Amino acid sequence: MASGAAARNNVQVYGPEDGPVLVFAHGFGTDQSMWGKILPWFTDRYRVVLLDHVGSGGSDQSAYDSATYSNLDAYVDDLMELCRELDLQDATLIGHSVGSMMAVSAAARDEEGRVGRLVLVTASPSYLDHPEDGYVGGFTRQDIDDVFESLDANYVVWAESMAPVYMNTPHAPELDHEIQGSFGRISPRVARDFARVAFLSDVRHLLAEVTIPVLVLQSTDDVVTPDHVGTYLHRALANSTLVRLAATGHFPQSSAPAETSAAILEYLKPA
Repeated sequence: MASGAAARNNVQVYGPEDGPVLVFAHGFGTDQSMWGKILPWFTDRYRVVLLDHVGSGGSDQSAYDSATYSNLDAYVDDLMELCRELDLQDATLIGHSVGSMMAVSAAARDEEGRVGRLVLVTASPSYLDHPEDGYVGGFTRQDIDDVFESLDANYVVWAESMAPVYMNTPHAPELDHEIQGSFGRISPRVARDFARVAFLSDVRHLLAEVTIPVLVLQSTDDVVTPDHVGTYLHRALANSTLVRLAATGHFPQSSAPAETSAAILEYLKPA
Protein backbone atom coordinates (compact mmCIF):
# COMPACT_ATOMS: atom_id res chain seq x y z
CA MET A 1 0.00 0.00 0.00
CA ALA A 2 1.30 3.45 -0.88
CA SER A 3 2.49 5.64 1.96
CA GLY A 4 4.27 8.95 2.40
CA ALA A 5 4.18 11.29 -0.58
CA ALA A 6 2.77 8.59 -2.88
CA ALA A 7 -0.35 8.31 -0.71
CA ARG A 8 -0.56 12.00 0.12
CA ASN A 9 -0.44 12.92 -3.56
CA ASN A 10 -2.66 10.09 -4.83
CA VAL A 11 0.09 8.78 -7.10
CA GLN A 12 -1.00 6.56 -10.00
CA VAL A 13 1.52 4.72 -12.18
CA TYR A 14 0.84 3.36 -15.67
CA GLY A 15 2.83 1.71 -18.42
CA PRO A 16 5.76 -0.72 -18.44
CA GLU A 17 7.75 -0.86 -15.22
CA ASP A 18 11.04 -0.69 -17.08
CA GLY A 19 10.03 2.15 -19.43
CA PRO A 20 11.53 5.65 -19.37
CA VAL A 21 9.79 7.64 -16.63
CA LEU A 22 7.48 10.60 -17.21
CA VAL A 23 6.17 12.51 -14.17
CA PHE A 24 3.20 14.80 -14.86
CA ALA A 25 2.58 17.82 -12.57
CA HIS A 26 -0.74 19.60 -13.13
CA GLY A 27 -1.50 23.29 -12.74
CA PHE A 28 -3.93 25.48 -10.80
CA GLY A 29 -7.57 24.44 -10.58
CA THR A 30 -7.02 20.99 -12.06
CA ASP A 31 -5.82 17.55 -11.04
CA GLN A 32 -4.13 14.57 -12.68
CA SER A 33 -7.21 13.90 -14.81
CA MET A 34 -6.26 16.94 -16.91
CA TRP A 35 -3.61 14.72 -18.55
CA GLY A 36 -6.11 11.99 -19.40
CA LYS A 37 -6.51 12.75 -23.10
CA ILE A 38 -2.79 12.51 -23.87
CA LEU A 39 -2.00 9.39 -21.82
CA PRO A 40 -2.79 6.88 -24.61
CA TRP A 41 0.16 8.26 -26.56
CA PHE A 42 2.57 7.46 -23.73
CA THR A 43 1.50 4.50 -21.61
CA ASP A 44 2.52 1.86 -24.15
CA ARG A 45 6.23 2.68 -23.89
CA TYR A 46 6.71 5.01 -20.92
CA ARG A 47 6.30 4.55 -17.19
CA VAL A 48 3.83 7.34 -16.49
CA VAL A 49 3.60 8.79 -12.98
CA LEU A 50 0.56 10.96 -12.20
CA LEU A 51 -0.08 12.88 -9.02
CA ASP A 52 -2.51 15.30 -7.44
CA HIS A 53 -0.97 18.23 -5.58
CA VAL A 54 -2.10 18.24 -1.96
CA GLY A 55 -5.51 19.88 -1.80
CA SER A 56 -6.39 18.86 -5.36
CA GLY A 57 -8.12 15.81 -6.86
CA GLY A 58 -7.79 12.61 -4.87
CA SER A 59 -4.95 13.83 -2.67
CA ASP A 60 -5.10 13.45 1.11
CA GLN A 61 -7.21 16.48 1.98
CA SER A 62 -6.29 16.16 5.66
CA ALA A 63 -2.68 16.86 4.71
CA TYR A 64 -3.58 20.30 3.37
CA ASP A 65 -2.59 23.25 5.51
CA SER A 66 -2.89 26.81 4.24
CA ALA A 67 0.29 27.98 5.95
CA THR A 68 2.37 25.06 4.68
CA TYR A 69 1.11 25.30 1.11
CA SER A 70 1.28 29.08 0.88
CA ASN A 71 4.41 28.94 -1.26
CA LEU A 72 5.81 26.96 -4.17
CA ASP A 73 8.47 25.22 -2.09
CA ALA A 74 5.97 22.96 -0.33
CA TYR A 75 4.76 21.58 -3.67
CA VAL A 76 8.33 21.12 -4.88
CA ASP A 77 9.18 19.31 -1.64
CA ASP A 78 6.36 16.87 -2.39
CA LEU A 79 7.64 16.32 -5.94
CA MET A 80 11.18 15.60 -4.79
CA GLU A 81 9.96 13.33 -1.99
CA LEU A 82 7.95 11.41 -4.58
CA CYS A 83 10.99 10.98 -6.81
CA ARG A 84 12.97 9.59 -3.89
CA GLU A 85 10.16 7.28 -2.73
CA LEU A 86 9.77 5.84 -6.21
CA ASP A 87 13.57 5.83 -6.65
CA LEU A 88 13.30 7.65 -9.95
CA GLN A 89 16.42 8.44 -11.93
CA ASP A 90 16.70 10.56 -15.07
CA ALA A 91 12.92 11.13 -15.16
CA THR A 92 11.27 13.61 -17.51
CA LEU A 93 9.20 16.04 -15.46
CA ILE A 94 6.26 17.46 -17.42
CA GLY A 95 4.65 20.50 -15.83
CA HIS A 96 1.63 22.51 -16.86
CA SER A 97 1.22 26.18 -15.91
CA VAL A 98 2.29 26.59 -12.26
CA GLY A 99 3.32 22.92 -12.43
CA SER A 100 6.05 24.17 -14.76
CA MET A 101 7.29 26.52 -12.05
CA MET A 102 7.48 23.50 -9.76
CA ALA A 103 9.40 21.60 -12.44
CA VAL A 104 11.94 24.40 -12.86
CA SER A 105 12.41 24.66 -9.11
CA ALA A 106 12.79 20.88 -8.76
CA ALA A 107 15.41 20.78 -11.51
CA ALA A 108 17.34 23.65 -9.94
CA ARG A 109 17.57 21.90 -6.57
CA ASP A 110 18.01 18.32 -7.87
CA GLU A 111 21.45 17.04 -6.84
CA GLU A 112 20.70 13.32 -7.18
CA GLY A 113 19.95 13.04 -10.89
CA ARG A 114 16.28 12.36 -10.28
CA VAL A 115 15.20 14.74 -13.05
CA GLY A 116 16.83 14.39 -16.47
CA ARG A 117 14.60 16.56 -18.66
CA LEU A 118 11.75 19.03 -18.40
CA VAL A 119 8.71 19.62 -20.58
CA LEU A 120 7.03 22.94 -19.76
CA VAL A 121 3.47 23.27 -21.08
CA THR A 122 2.09 26.85 -21.32
CA ALA A 123 4.68 27.86 -18.76
CA SER A 124 5.63 31.16 -17.21
CA PRO A 125 8.45 31.92 -14.75
CA SER A 126 6.34 34.79 -13.37
CA TYR A 127 2.80 35.79 -14.30
CA LEU A 128 3.27 39.15 -12.62
CA ASP A 129 4.88 42.09 -14.39
CA HIS A 130 8.08 43.38 -12.82
CA PRO A 131 8.50 46.97 -14.04
CA GLU A 132 11.66 47.38 -11.97
CA ASP A 133 13.59 45.17 -14.37
CA GLY A 134 11.42 45.41 -17.49
CA TYR A 135 9.89 41.93 -17.27
CA VAL A 136 6.35 41.62 -18.63
CA GLY A 137 4.55 38.54 -17.37
CA GLY A 138 1.18 39.66 -18.66
CA PHE A 139 -0.54 40.67 -15.39
CA THR A 140 -0.12 43.92 -13.50
CA ARG A 141 -0.40 43.87 -9.72
CA GLN A 142 -3.87 45.43 -10.08
CA ASP A 143 -4.86 42.61 -12.48
CA ILE A 144 -3.76 40.04 -9.93
CA ASP A 145 -5.51 41.81 -7.06
CA ASP A 146 -8.71 41.85 -9.13
CA VAL A 147 -8.39 38.08 -9.70
CA PHE A 148 -7.95 37.49 -5.97
CA GLU A 149 -10.91 39.72 -5.14
CA SER A 150 -13.15 37.79 -7.53
CA LEU A 151 -11.91 34.45 -6.21
CA ASP A 152 -12.48 35.48 -2.61
CA ALA A 153 -15.94 36.89 -3.32
CA ASN A 154 -17.36 33.85 -5.10
CA TYR A 155 -15.07 31.13 -6.39
CA VAL A 156 -17.83 29.25 -8.24
CA VAL A 157 -18.88 32.31 -10.22
CA TRP A 158 -15.23 33.14 -10.98
CA ALA A 159 -14.57 29.58 -12.19
CA GLU A 160 -17.63 29.53 -14.45
CA SER A 161 -16.77 32.89 -16.02
CA MET A 162 -13.00 32.37 -16.41
CA ALA A 163 -12.94 28.77 -17.68
CA PRO A 164 -13.94 29.77 -21.27
CA VAL A 165 -11.37 32.60 -21.23
CA TYR A 166 -8.51 30.35 -20.16
CA MET A 167 -9.54 27.48 -22.44
CA ASN A 168 -10.04 29.85 -25.42
CA THR A 169 -11.61 27.28 -27.74
CA PRO A 170 -14.85 28.95 -28.90
CA HIS A 171 -15.20 26.29 -31.61
CA ALA A 172 -15.51 23.60 -28.90
CA PRO A 173 -17.72 24.86 -26.03
CA GLU A 174 -17.77 21.39 -24.49
CA LEU A 175 -14.17 22.02 -23.43
CA ASP A 176 -15.37 24.97 -21.34
CA HIS A 177 -17.56 22.60 -19.36
CA GLU A 178 -14.64 20.24 -18.92
CA ILE A 179 -12.45 22.87 -17.30
CA GLN A 180 -15.37 24.26 -15.31
CA GLY A 181 -15.85 20.78 -13.89
CA SER A 182 -12.17 20.59 -13.02
CA PHE A 183 -12.25 23.98 -11.29
CA GLY A 184 -15.34 22.84 -9.42
CA ARG A 185 -13.60 19.83 -7.88
CA ILE A 186 -11.19 21.93 -5.83
CA SER A 187 -12.43 23.53 -2.63
CA PRO A 188 -12.72 27.32 -2.68
CA ARG A 189 -10.28 27.57 0.25
CA VAL A 190 -7.59 25.60 -1.56
CA ALA A 191 -8.31 27.46 -4.81
CA ARG A 192 -7.81 30.82 -3.13
CA ASP A 193 -4.51 29.69 -1.61
CA PHE A 194 -3.25 27.97 -4.75
CA ALA A 195 -4.13 30.97 -6.94
CA ARG A 196 -1.86 33.12 -4.80
CA VAL A 197 0.96 30.58 -5.12
CA ALA A 198 0.50 30.45 -8.88
CA PHE A 199 0.17 34.16 -9.60
CA LEU A 200 2.72 35.47 -7.10
CA SER A 201 5.55 32.95 -7.52
CA ASP A 202 8.65 33.99 -9.43
CA VAL A 203 11.26 31.44 -10.53
CA ARG A 204 13.16 33.66 -12.95
CA HIS A 205 16.22 33.58 -10.68
CA LEU A 206 16.36 29.78 -11.00
CA LEU A 207 16.35 29.56 -14.80
CA ALA A 208 20.14 29.94 -15.10
CA GLU A 209 20.57 26.98 -12.73
CA VAL A 210 18.61 24.62 -14.99
CA THR A 211 21.14 23.02 -17.34
CA ILE A 212 19.25 19.85 -18.29
CA PRO A 213 17.35 19.71 -21.61
CA VAL A 214 14.02 21.55 -21.58
CA LEU A 215 11.12 21.60 -24.05
CA VAL A 216 9.02 24.78 -23.88
CA LEU A 217 5.54 24.28 -25.38
CA GLN A 218 3.85 27.59 -26.14
CA SER A 219 0.18 27.76 -27.17
CA THR A 220 -1.40 30.32 -29.49
CA ASP A 221 -3.56 33.08 -28.00
CA ASP A 222 -3.01 32.02 -24.40
CA VAL A 223 -4.32 34.83 -22.20
CA VAL A 224 -2.49 33.42 -19.19
CA THR A 225 0.91 32.97 -20.84
CA PRO A 226 1.51 35.44 -23.71
CA ASP A 227 3.66 34.37 -26.63
CA HIS A 228 6.66 36.47 -25.62
CA VAL A 229 6.91 34.60 -22.31
CA GLY A 230 7.74 31.39 -24.15
CA THR A 231 10.49 33.27 -25.97
CA TYR A 232 11.77 34.61 -22.64
CA LEU A 233 11.97 31.09 -21.20
CA HIS A 234 13.71 29.76 -24.29
CA ARG A 235 16.38 32.46 -24.10
CA ALA A 236 16.87 32.12 -20.34
CA LEU A 237 17.20 28.32 -20.30
CA ALA A 238 20.62 27.21 -21.51
CA ASN A 239 19.52 23.93 -23.10
CA SER A 240 15.99 24.56 -24.31
CA THR A 241 13.85 23.93 -27.37
CA LEU A 242 10.82 26.13 -28.07
CA VAL A 243 7.84 24.67 -29.95
CA ARG A 244 4.85 26.85 -30.75
CA LEU A 245 1.61 24.91 -30.99
CA ALA A 246 -1.27 25.77 -33.28
CA ALA A 247 -3.55 24.93 -30.34
CA THR A 248 -5.16 27.94 -28.69
CA GLY A 249 -5.60 28.62 -25.00
CA HIS A 250 -3.96 27.53 -21.79
CA PHE A 251 -4.86 23.83 -21.84
CA PRO A 252 -3.51 22.28 -25.07
CA GLN A 253 -3.26 18.84 -23.46
CA SER A 254 -7.07 18.95 -23.33
CA SER A 255 -7.97 20.98 -26.43
CA ALA A 256 -5.33 19.52 -28.77
CA PRO A 257 -4.10 16.23 -27.28
CA ALA A 258 -2.79 14.81 -30.57
CA GLU A 259 -0.70 17.88 -31.39
CA THR A 260 0.55 18.24 -27.82
CA SER A 261 1.49 14.56 -27.57
CA ALA A 262 3.23 14.59 -30.95
CA ALA A 263 5.39 17.54 -29.91
CA ILE A 264 6.40 15.85 -26.66
CA LEU A 265 7.08 12.49 -28.31
CA GLU A 266 9.20 14.12 -31.00
CA TYR A 267 11.27 15.77 -28.30
CA LEU A 268 11.64 12.56 -26.31
CA LYS A 269 12.86 10.53 -29.28
CA PRO A 270 16.39 9.18 -28.73
CA ALA A 271 19.00 11.09 -30.68
